[in-house]
Amino acid sequence: TVFRAAGAREVLELGAGHGRDALYFACAGFFVLATDFSPVGLEQLREAAAARGVAERVGTAVHDVRDPLPLADASVDAVYAHMLLCMALTTEEIHALVGEVRRVLRPGGTFVYTVRHTGDAHYRAGAGHGDDIWEHGGFAVHFFPRGLVDRLAEGWRLHEVHPFEEGDLPRRLWRVTQTV
Repeated sequence: TVFRAAGAREVLELGAGHGRDALYFACAGFFVLATDFSPVGLEQLREAAAARGVAERVGTAVHDVRDPLPLADASVDAVYAHMLLCMALTTEEIHALVGEVRRVLRPGGTFVYTVRHTGDAHYRAGAGHGDDIWEHGGFAVHFFPRGLVDRLAEGWRLHEVHPFEEGDLPRRLWRVTQTV
C-alpha cells in the first residue's frame, strides 16, 4: 500500500463507519485509530476487530469532523478517509478538516482520501443545496470539481488523483494521495 511504502505504522481513519477499511489496515499490520460520528458503528468495528484477533491494533474515538481532531500536532503517520470529505460538508468545513489533517500528520505524512466528483451520475441530480451539494434518495453529497482537489492540495505535495468507479451506479470517485 501507499502507507507501507511511506513507512507508516499507524493510520488515522476519518469516518470509519462499521470499519471495513480500518479492519483491512489492522489485518495488514497497521495500528489504526478509527473515528466516526456514530458510536454504534465504532462498537461494531471493535467487535469485528476482536473476532479477527486484531483488537490490540484498533482504537476508536467518536468524533464529528467539523470539530478539531482530538490528536496532538504531528502525531500520526497517515490519514485515510473514504468518501468522508464528500459528505454534506461545506467547502469551508472541508478546508478546515484538511487543515486539521495537516496539523496531526508527522512531517512526510501521507493523506489518502476518496471523493465523488462532478463526473458522477448523481451530480446535479435531485435537490441542490448549493456549494456542489446535491441530495438524491435522501442522501446529500458534496461533489468535487478538480479545482477543489487542487485547492485542498495547496501547501502539500500532490502525488496522484486517480479516477475509479465503485458500486452499482457506478459511483465515480477520485482517490487523492498527498503528503505534507
